[in-house]
Order: sequence, then structure tokens, then C-alpha cells
Amino acid sequence: MSDQSQEPMKIIIDTDPGQDDAVAILLALASEHLDVLGITAVAGNVPLDLTQKNARVICELAGKPETRVFAGARSPMERPLVTAENVHGSTGLNGPDFADPIMALQPQHAVDFIVETLLSQPAGDVTLCTLGPLTNIALALQQAPEIADRIEQIVMMGGGFFEGGNITPAAEFNIYVDPEAAQSVFGSGVPIVMMPLDVTHKVMTTKKRIARIEALGSSVSRFVVEMLEFFERFDEEKYGTDGGPLHDPTVIAWLLKPELFSGRYCNVEIETGSSLTDGMTVVDWWQVTDRAHNALVIRDVNADGFFDLLNEHLARY
Repeated sequence: MSDQSQEPMKIIIDTDPGQDDAVAILLALASEHLDVLGITAVAGNVPLDLTQKNARVICELAGKPETRVFAGARSPMERPLVTAENVHGSTGLNGPDFADPIMALQPQHAVDFIVETLLSQPAGDVTLCTLGPLTNIALALQQAPEIADRIEQIVMMGGGFFEGGNITPAAEFNIYVDPEAAQSVFGSGVPIVMMPLDVTHKVMTTKKRIARIEALGSSVSRFVVEMLEFFERFDEEKYGTDGGPLHDPTVIAWLLKPELFSGRYCNVEIETGSSLTDGMTVVDWWQVTDRAHNALVIRDVNADGFFDLLNEHLARY
């Protein structure tokens, strides 16, 4: 979809906020080209009680308390939960000060909401934007396999290939937390656009880019800057970089301006049975197998264009 499309694209954001998830949600809620039908929380960066709360904090910050937020899976399908407080802090949104949200959590389970929405909306009308482990999506596909044919596409942040992993040498966090869920989703036949570390590591929150966000001078921009200054410290230390990668907003940026990105259709398989490479996304980038393509794997991005898009939307707050 280009930014000039007339009819807003209907999306569900499945997320485990997380500072970079928060920026992705703010980007989506600022766009008139996206109709956010609901936000579904999953355990990941921090446990579910925090991810669902953080999603509501961000909706209120955006001035969109009418956005419906649903709590989903508390743990992966077959494994104990692994979290990332060492990266995101004890709340998941460490950096700024914020109060508990006033808006209510929806009583319906996230998985039921996903299934019900896909069955009630016209087939091919809803895109799933996944910013965390794929547990909720896999459970929805398990509960109602008929929804697979009704999903327009899944645009997901997860995996890595040339960049390796960020929680183990081979695995990226979102996939590592629930590789069985990822295996199920990649095997579902739903069209997938994959934003791996190979592309997210090219959108770095440099001092110059943070300064541009700060210059917007709004309460939202200040919140974003304080979040990112906390979030990037981990990656700066690990990678020795100016700033850290802004992973999850690439999903929303791709929906708004796909021309900023490039990649190729590949086969992607998920490793679930190796002590060395558990959670690895095995990307057949060079087409050396005859396995069928199941994902558009993005590898490159116009980083300046990405931050221009982000700034333009954050300026709307």
C-alpha cells in the first residue's frame, strides 16, 4: 500500500511492548491510512500483565483511548517464557515516567478477538502486524484454521539471517521465545512479510535522529526520546554503535511506504530441535533448495526515509 491509498488498511497489531513496539504503535495510530481494529498483547519482552498494560499506556499517550486492547497468551505454546527485562527494563517501557492507564482492558481473550475479527470482516481485508512472539497468531490459526485464507498478510518483525541472532548466536528474540508458534505461522500458507534483524539493524537511533524527534517538542516526542535513550544503551554497548536498532516500527513503515524497503521471496523454516540453533530462521536467500517460497524477506531499507516518515507522523501528536 502506498501512503496515498484512499481506503484505510485494516490492521490488528499483536505486540509485547517494549519501547520499540511503543514507537510502532504510535506510528500506526498517527496514520489516517491505517484503521487499527485492535491491539492484542502477548507475553514476550516482559510478562503479559505488563505488555497489555503498556499497550494501553501508549494508546492513552497517543490520545486514542478508544483503541481496543486485548490480553492474549501468557506463555509460549510449549516452552517456559523467556523475557528481556535486561534490554527493556523492569516495566518494558523504562525511560519515561508514566501513570497506570485509565482505559479498560477488553474482557475478550486476544485469540478469540483475532478469530472473530477475521471471520466477520471480508476475506483479505485484515493485515496482522506482529511485533512480538507469534503465540497469539499460532493459537488463533490452531483454533480456527479457516482464518488462514482470510488474512490479507502477516507483516512481522522477527528472525535474522546474515545478522545472526540477538539472544543466541543463531536466534532473534521474538522467534526464540516461541519457535513452535513461528513454525506454525510460517507453515500456514498466509502471505508473510518478514522484517529480520538484517533490516532492523539498518535503522539506527543515532544522536542526530533522536535530536530531530526531540525537536518536535511534544509530550509524545519527549516520551519517545526518553524511551529510546534507555532502550539504545543495551545495543550501543553490545554493538559499539551510535544508537540502537529500531526494530518494530519497520513493520508499520512497510505498510505506509513499502518503497523504502527491498527484499526477495524466500523459503523460511524455523529450527525447533537444536540446542545450538533453536529459534533460528533458516532463510533460503540464495535459493539453494527447492522448498517453496513462504515469505517476502526484507533486507534493505532507506534509513533516512524511514526516519523522515517516523518524524512526520510523530509531529502529528
